[in-house]
Formats: sequence, structure tokens, C-alpha cells
Amino acid sequence: SYPAGVTAFAQMGDAYRAGDAAPFNAALNRYRSELETVVPEAFSRVRYELQFNRVEPFYKSMILYVLAFLLAVFSWIARPRFLQRTAFSILVLAFIVHTLGLISRIILQGRPPVTNLYSSAVFVGWGAVLIGLVLERLNRKGVGSVAASVIGFITLIIAHHLGSQGDTMEMMQAVLDSNFWLATHVVTITIGYSATFFAGFLAALYLIRRAWGST
Repeated sequence: SYPAGVTAFAQMGDAYRAGDAAPFNAALNRYRSELETVVPEAFSRVRYELQFNRVEPFYKSMILYVLAFLLAVFSWIARPRFLQRTAFSILVLAFIVHTLGLISRIILQGRPPVTNLYSSAVFVGWGAVLIGLVLERLNRKGVGSVAASVIGFITLIIAHHLGSQGDTMEMMQAVLDSNFWLATHVVTITIGYSATFFAGFLAALYLIRRAWGST
């Protein structure tokens, strides 16, 4: 006799070829019950990943970054105190959602935050937003909020398009397929990218404001 899971899987194949939905669903339920018994940890992770995909934390972060950007820019035109505070609060909320998404990926993969190009874009944006929050906290002029929201949005857009090419949970190969190097070398280098992005954007913003006769 075959294991229950193998039998249920074969019955699913037979029902699929026959185009019969009821037997297929019944076999699928038996197969799922067998998997929950044999590998409960994996099934728990699958449910967590399903919930993660339904919540879409990075998509929600992008929306919040756009809103924070608009409010910060409008604060240079009217009601600077109120709009800058509101923009900063929304930016903090976006950063929290961004962070929860990053932590969820770490839990799902069992790896440090940067494992491939997709996750590097997500992490670079996260680091840049953190720098922007610190800058805005120290110098409340809206510059930190604008820089953070723009970089956060752009990097998540890049990650979105990178993710459309395939599995976003895949691992890099060779030496990078090691938690030690991913948690030290790769994360350190990626933090440097965050600082570079942020510094470059500040320089561009300074030149734009100077061209408009504002410093």
C-alpha cells in the first residue's frame, strides 16, 4: 500500500484529467490533512506566507510614502508646521509597515534581510527611510521627509518590478548562500547603498532648491 499522501495526490491527478471537481477537492482535502500531520511546521509557514501576500505590506508602504511626500512638499508652500508634522507621522507609519514586511520575509526565509536583488531593493529603501527619519527629527524642515519618501517609494517600485520576474524568496548562490556572509558583508554593503542613495538625493534636492532661489 502507498502512503495516504501519495494516494490522495494520485487521485487528484485522476480527477483533474477527468475534469471532475468534486473528487479533486475531496482528494485535495485529504492530501492537505496528510501534509499538516507530516510537516506541521512547513504548513504553518505556508499560512503565514499566504497572509503576508494578502496584506501586501510593501504596496501599502508605497501608498503611504507618496502621501508623506505630497504633504512634505506642500508644507513648503503653506502651513509648514502642521503639514511637516503630519508628513513625518505618515512617514513613520510607512516605515513601520515597511519594517514589518522586512521582518516577515526574514521569518519566512529563515535568512538575514538581503538574499537577492529583490530583497536588496527593499532593504536599501528601508535604510534610506531610516536615515531620512533621523534627519527630519533633527532638522524639521521637510527635507528628510521628502528624501525618505521618494527613495522609499522608488526602491519599492524597483523591487516590485524585480519581483515580477519570478520567485522573490530565491537565494543567491556561492558564498552568498551563507547566513554569516548575508548578515555581515552583504548587509553592511547594502547599508552603504542606502547612505549613497540618500546623500545623492539630498545633493540633487539642494541644487534644485538653489536653482529656484531657495536654500
